[in-house]
Amino acid sequence: MNRRFWLLLVALAGIGLLVWSFLSERGGGWAMREVITIKETAPPPATTGPYSFRQAAHKAMSSVVNVYTLKQVVTRRGPGFSHPFGQPFGGPAPQPASSLGSGVVVSADGYILTNNHVVEGADEIAVAFPSGEAAEARVVGVDPETDLAVLKIEAKGLVPATFADPASVEVGDPVLAIGNPFGIGQTVTLGIVSATGRNRLGINTFENFIQTDAAINPGNSGGALVDASGALIGINTAIFSQSGGSQGIGFAIPVSIARQVLEQILKTGRVERGWLGIDAREIRRENGRPEVVIAGVLRGGPADVGGIRPGDVVVAINQRPVTDTVDLINQIAAVAPGSSLGISVRRDGSELPLRLRAGKRPALRGVEQ
Repeated sequence: MNRRFWLLLVALAGIGLLVWSFLSERGGGWAMREVITIKETAPPPATTGPYSFRQAAHKAMSSVVNVYTLKQVVTRRGPGFSHPFGQPFGGPAPQPASSLGSGVVVSADGYILTNNHVVEGADEIAVAFPSGEAAEARVVGVDPETDLAVLKIEAKGLVPATFADPASVEVGDPVLAIGNPFGIGQTVTLGIVSATGRNRLGINTFENFIQTDAAINPGNSGGALVDASGALIGINTAIFSQSGGSQGIGFAIPVSIARQVLEQILKTGRVERGWLGIDAREIRRENGRPEVVIAGVLRGGPADVGGIRPGDVVVAINQRPVTDTVDLINQIAAVAPGSSLGISVRRDGSELPLRLRAGKRPALRGVEQ
């Protein structure tokens, strides 16, 4: 990492308060193989009356880091501006642009989870700790379809986060959001789980968000959402806001998804998902319950070879009922490419069991499932 970037990192920490003050007055809009051990914790007992979250905060804060990035961008001149003799030296020179976010240490040997959008396109990445120490980071792998990325640093004395049991998260549970909002430094905010299983938001391809009213602001992306015991339940990733700041509607990627992505990236350096080559639509029956109907089948794809036809109603995959199109996408994606799966469809009033071999999902958004 060059000396210029480290000077930039020091400068960012020094002007953090000024940046926060400025932004608060403005409006806005909406192939490695590693084996690591992830600690799990049981959910804390329900509490009544006044309660301090200092122990949970102190436990989790040591696992949350600030992520600073630097990239070279070309700034185009606006309309009406031009050089009288053309662009000198072939055009405008790239200029350095910095950004910030947060991350969560997930192993004692230096692996860190963060958002893909925090590090996407970065030329240089630095990770800073609450103690003021910093380290250069490299990208191990990314998964744009869940907006997750895994970084690696070389450092000692790291404290990895403890992962909560995903099934223990319920609406009304108290939670803490920890990150680096506006670059002012590590910050803890308090809220509750407002909802679980949020999807169809158009943020990521695969969505199963935890919604929270804990304040999440720019710079919190990639940071931790933890429960009352300090165990990680999600990676903060997005907010719904008409002002650019927190309005009590924040979203975190649950640890169930984060763990799957982390394990695949550490094993192969990438994430692979199952694919059948179908186009599905959701319709409502007279009783209001949704049905998933096959609208199209890619010729020669796994579904076509396995006997699925347009008009089939998908009932279950591997004996697990399919509730809607989102559930269908997630169930197919969870199947390893090349593995066999059973799919039950209803055709002409009769249920028909089929056996298919999943293909590999293309690395493009908007593809058939």
